[in-house]
Amino acid sequence: MENFSLILAIVVVTALAFDFTNGFHDTANAMATTISTGALKPKVAVAMSAVLNLAGAFLSVEVANTISKGLVDETGIRPEVIFAALVGAILWNLLTWLVGLPSSSSHALMGGLIGATIASAGMGAVHGDVLVTKVLIPALAAPVVAGLAALLATRLSYTLGKKADGKAAEKGYRAGQIASAGLVSLAHGTNDAQKTMGIITLALVAGGAVSPDSDPPTWVILSAGLAIALGTYLGGWRIIRTMGKGLTELQPQQGFAAQTSAATVILASSHLGFSLSTTHSVSGSVMGAGLGRKGGVVRWSTATRMLVAWCLTLPAAALVGAGAESVTNLGDWGTAVVAVFLVAASAAIWKISRREVVDASNVNDSEEPAGVVTTAIAAVTPPPTGTVTEGLTATIPAPVSAAPDPATPPAAAV
Repeated sequence: MENFSLILAIVVVTALAFDFTNGFHDTANAMATTISTGALKPKVAVAMSAVLNLAGAFLSVEVANTISKGLVDETGIRPEVIFAALVGAILWNLLTWLVGLPSSSSHALMGGLIGATIASAGMGAVHGDVLVTKVLIPALAAPVVAGLAALLATRLSYTLGKKADGKAAEKGYRAGQIASAGLVSLAHGTNDAQKTMGIITLALVAGGAVSPDSDPPTWVILSAGLAIALGTYLGGWRIIRTMGKGLTELQPQQGFAAQTSAATVILASSHLGFSLSTTHSVSGSVMGAGLGRKGGVVRWSTATRMLVAWCLTLPAAALVGAGAESVTNLGDWGTAVVAVFLVAASAAIWKISRREVVDASNVNDSEEPAGVVTTAIAAVTPPPTGTVTEGLTATIPAPVSAAPDPATPPAAAV
């Protein structure tokens, strides 16, 4: 019993560690566009996001129930299986953070859980219908729906704002962008914090600490909310740079449209119990907003790298989760080996990240020059009326001097 209590405590601590990485990995979802357009200072933005993530954790438990009750068969799942799943999710989060790619923490968690469950109990322990309807289909639909909504909202914003005073309109959109960023943060806490609640509840059920089909206990909700809020406050500056500057250049109108569209999609999915990726939703809305402005372009090289990371997330985390489960299945010493490996790998990734530090002071530095396609599109597309295009200077011809009066003698040379 003592050994069981220890492994259950390890699982809970590891789950909260994942929740922490989820927080700093996904801060960009809510605040990247707000920071890149200058609507909020970086540290103020992440503090605001942290508070709203914590508040959002208390709004619903539908997504938590999807993970704890629906995705895998609770019977026969040991706490070690959940520990192995978390190892796969944490390592994938850290690796994608290191290279600045906005991948899905949600899919990393579910991939790790699926891989570890299959390694422990076989394919039959995974509920395929739930995986397809509440995970895979939303993963495909979310960026498309959010992107189209943001594209239309951006075009509508520019159409309605044509006759508005430029400075007043920009100030209004910045205020709206702050409000919509807060809404995304609240939605993120509602959706993503619940995934950790669900995984901890599943561990408690597997360990016999709570009865099957139980909702997350209050202490689980509070601890998950605090962990994701703390991670959010520290800020995943590498991913904020990619989301805010690496995909496209955003103006306040676009930032407002992108965040409002993403928040609507995320909150709707949380209400329906879909374990939606907030990263997919926000990335899609940012690209849609980029294309919605006349003359706006998307850096497709960055978007392609993100898409590759999205496709790899589930299988990569599943493979690591399955491997970790195979080692933990060897006994207590196997679990200890996996724990040591997780700590050592995490420390190595952090040390590598110190070679090129990205923080609040340089987060708005341009990540990469535009690609060939982006440059070509920008060259042939006229900018919107009244907009000064950054980096272009007008060549003003020299004034033509009037012809000298023949009656007037030339000035003496000095």
